[in-house]
Amino acid sequence: MKVLPDTHILMWFADDAPRLTNEMRNLLEDDENDVFFSAASLWELTIKRALRRDGFNVEPRLLHRALLANGFKEVAVNTQHAFVLETLPLIHKDPFDRILIAQAISDGMLLLTSDETVAKYQGPIRLV
Repeated sequence: MKVLPDTHILMWFADDAPRLTNEMRNLLEDDENDVFFSAASLWELTIKRALRRDGFNVEPRLLHRALLANGFKEVAVNTQHAFVLETLPLIHKDPFDRILIAQAISDGMLLLTSDETVAKYQGPIRLV
C-alpha cells in the first residue's frame, strides 16, 4: 500500500513523540507499505517554524534527511495535483492539507491524518 502521512504525523514520527499512535507507527514501519512524504509538508514545516508556531519545532533539513534515510520517498507538487485541488469541496481551508489530499487522490496513496476535518473528505484518507 502507498501511504502518505500528513505533516504532523511526519514530525511526530521523527521526534518519536507520544502523540504518534501504535497504529500510525505500524503503518509507517510496515515493510509491505511504500511510505511517501510530500514536499508540501516540508514547505509547511519551514513556513510555520519561521512563524514560531507551536508544534513546528523540527528542523526541516534534518527531517528531510531522516525521512530519506528511513526509506520514505518524496512526492513533489505537480500540475495534476493542482487540477485535483480544483475539485475539492471547501471543507478545510488550510492549503497544505488540501495539497496533501489532492496528492493522495491523484497518486493513489492513503493519506494518514489525525485531523478530523481532513478526514471529512471523500477519498483515500484514514483518520488515525
